[in-house]
Amino acid sequence: MQMCAAFPKLEIKTNFMSILFLLALVGVLSSTVFEGMALTAAARYLAARRTRKKATVDFTPPVSILKPLHGSFPQLADFLRAYFELDYPNYEILFCAHRADDPGLEVARSVAAQYPQVPVKFLHTGEPPWINARCYSLSFLVKAAQHEIMVITDPDVRVTSDYLSSMVQPFSSPKIDVVTCMYRGTPINAGLWERLEALGMSVEMTAGVVVADMLEGVRFTLGPSTAVRRGALDAIGGFQALSSYAADDYMLGKLVSDKGGGVVLGDYAVDHCIFKSSFRKTLDHQLSWMRSTRFSRPKGHFGTGLTFAVPYGILALLFALPLGHPWLGIAIFAWTFIARVILSVVEGGLVVRDSAAIKYSFLYPLRDLMGFALWIASYWSPRLLWHGRVFRLLPGGTIERWQS
Repeated sequence: MQMCAAFPKLEIKTNFMSILFLLALVGVLSSTVFEGMALTAAARYLAARRTRKKATVDFTPPVSILKPLHGSFPQLADFLRAYFELDYPNYEILFCAHRADDPGLEVARSVAAQYPQVPVKFLHTGEPPWINARCYSLSFLVKAAQHEIMVITDPDVRVTSDYLSSMVQPFSSPKIDVVTCMYRGTPINAGLWERLEALGMSVEMTAGVVVADMLEGVRFTLGPSTAVRRGALDAIGGFQALSSYAADDYMLGKLVSDKGGGVVLGDYAVDHCIFKSSFRKTLDHQLSWMRSTRFSRPKGHFGTGLTFAVPYGILALLFALPLGHPWLGIAIFAWTFIARVILSVVEGGLVVRDSAAIKYSFLYPLRDLMGFALWIASYWSPRLLWHGRVFRLLPGGTIERWQS
């Protein structure tokens, strides 16, 4: 009688495991569909990039480069020097910080003194009254800028001499109002956690961008580097319209697109340099970005959970073993691992030309697993850690001070 009573329990347990195994298969299937879309979108982008390169015209309008600064770091002088050595005939560089004695501004002044032929301006804002201090600095820079086309870059962005000519090339069409570009994650110290974060930038971000471009066109901008026409910026209310958002970089392109402006993805990819060295700092940065995305575009962020592969491969393996199908589980896990390696090679290696994404492609499955864990954690709290301060994310992507 006891043995008979155990059979229903065993059957219930088996049925439960079967359901979990099927759910894992759904995740593997959805991630495989996304992988196919990402590879197709990458091929489409690469073909279009080759076509555009052949059709390049001589278009070099005057440009204002806007660089908000906040503090310094050891490589800042080298990064800034590259902007003074651009292969471009007519441009100015404007720097802005909160304080006149900001260490970043002092470095910028020192570098600028070596290039007297490049027009340059130095500004400071005082204590920002806006919750988004970067937008406040940018509002000052826009007012002081002389030219219609403005290129915005962050301090931790490294470029080459052809950067500016590539960024402004799409503006040869009067229909284009905003140009954004992808970026490679570039770890400065090359520790494991920096490497994983860099792979996320080069591969995960790139895959999402090219798929979005293929499905509906680019209706957003990416933070490290963006170029905008002054008229399009004025039409959305300038940077004041972005001053309460955490993801102001994303919202710039979205608001311009919502107004009917033309937003395109450029062909240049910048180096987005990573200086964090500890596991905790990497997690804090990645989790803040995930939470910001969750509030800025909640539907898309929810769907992101179905684009990861390795977590579902692991689950399929774990559930297949007690069901008596170990080789099936191993095959499914192996496929998700190999698929992520391929994604790293194509998106990181070919699209944004990150050789490290090829060399360390075997690490990307670990980054995929890490990304899934961060995606789950993004739903735990609206807390946002940003530039050493704590904020609360609100629906729509706006922020307020965290009240403890």
